[in-house]
Amino acid sequence: MDIIAQEIIRHLPQAGESRRLFHGRGHCFAGLEDLVIDYYPPVVLVILYRERPQQWLRELTALLLSTLPVAPQGILLQERFRPGAPSRLLQGELPAEVEAQEDGLRYRLRLGDAQNVGFFPDMAVGRRLLRKMASGKRVLNLFAYSCSFSVTALAGGAEQVVNLDMNRGALDLGKLNHRLNNIDLRRASFLPMELFRSFGRLRRCGPFDLVICDPPASQGNSFTAERHWPKLIRRLPELLSAQGQILACLSTPTMTNSQLQQLFAELLPTAQLVECHTADSDFPEADSEQGTTVLNYCVR
Repeated sequence: MDIIAQEIIRHLPQAGESRRLFHGRGHCFAGLEDLVIDYYPPVVLVILYRERPQQWLRELTALLLSTLPVAPQGILLQERFRPGAPSRLLQGELPAEVEAQEDGLRYRLRLGDAQNVGFFPDMAVGRRLLRKMASGKRVLNLFAYSCSFSVTALAGGAEQVVNLDMNRGALDLGKLNHRLNNIDLRRASFLPMELFRSFGRLRRCGPFDLVICDPPASQGNSFTAERHWPKLIRRLPELLSAQGQILACLSTPTMTNSQLQQLFAELLPTAQLVECHTADSDFPEADSEQGTTVLNYCVR
């Protein structure tokens, strides 16, 4: 538990902001590769990818209660190693509403309801980059899920954002996230559609100055990294304005940063890599090729 305690102390959040307290998935802490701890004050979310003894869970709970400066209202365990990734409380209770807070923006969470809670802390690097480059742009947000990229783009001055995701419930949560941040919904639209059946509709909505590609690691037959990234890259020029930009986001163990860059070089040679960003020190990675990566391309 000493290593976990040291990491928690190093990553304590400031002013109520959400924070990754422990990132075992980066394989930097031997024997703890199965453990992730996220803090969404006043709730701690513990994610386990393999089963742990009850005594170990009691020790972790005690550690969290003694280490955090303010005792959390609830400590929730999500068991990713079980079908459906069920959740259960280790301590306390869940508030009726829990939000992630990042850079002054708010995002409603679905704790206990789904495997993905509606917010991905490691993609902060992408949201911060987008906020700096969004001013005045027409943005297409593919695989929008709960629309955190859209909220960020509009907070950064984007003219308009089109959000596309096949999960209608996720887009409903996305609309709520816009309202939580006092964003005029007339600046955003929400299309509950499958991407590769929607290019005609998207072309009519475009062209776009910036396209965000942040696909899930796997989405059944609708998207797998190896099969569908090439198909997507080939078709992106259909959606882009002259000198349009692409934010290509990668967070999957089945494809590396170098492999995605090679696909762009082969399939879209007019795309020039402007910058490459990886997640910050909250998400240490033994192999930088495997961690969350955001590639910023400009298509000439």
